[in-house]
Amino acid sequence: MRTRKLLVAVILAHLAPVTAWAAFKPIRVLAPELLGLHCSSQGVCVDDLARLGEATALKAEAAAFVGMKVGRISHVPRAVFCSTAECAKAFGFTHQGAYNVGTFGLAISPRGWHPHFVRHELIHHLQNERLGTLNAWFFKPNWLLEGMAYSLSEDPRRPLPQPLEGWRSRFEQWLPSIGNQSIWQAAEKVQ
Repeated sequence: MRTRKLLVAVILAHLAPVTAWAAFKPIRVLAPELLGLHCSSQGVCVDDLARLGEATALKAEAAAFVGMKVGRISHVPRAVFCSTAECAKAFGFTHQGAYNVGTFGLAISPRGWHPHFVRHELIHHLQNERLGTLNAWFFKPNWLLEGMAYSLSEDPRRPLPQPLEGWRSRFEQWLPSIGNQSIWQAAEKVQ
């Protein structure tokens, strides 16, 4: 009986990563090479090697911008840049231009190859570093998280569809009210 339980536990332990890989496509940011992407030593992965320079420049610009205007990033994450619909589908993109996965990485869809998209996702990465991923996801309001990302990334689209534009507006109304506090001290207090 004990051997049977051990065997079941071993099988489940081996199936868990495979199930996560198949069911939760954003986890693929952790190992995009398994999908045939090319990854550089700068932590940039692409499906089209001819666009590696462009992707590297977008990530570098976004990291410098966020570091200077929003806060120092402790660990700049891996960035996956998809230039084809096939790649985007493999990473679970539907309509969004980009997404981040906690503090592990970010993914950019074919339509997200713009500075404000990459900055936006790096701001979410920084939020997760500074506020804690679970705290940000479960306990911080959308107007703070998304509003900050849309506003501070200098997203040029105005107005954004609702509720996004409302979140950005609320963040931009809140920001002057924090006074001398750092944005991160003030953000920690927001419920």
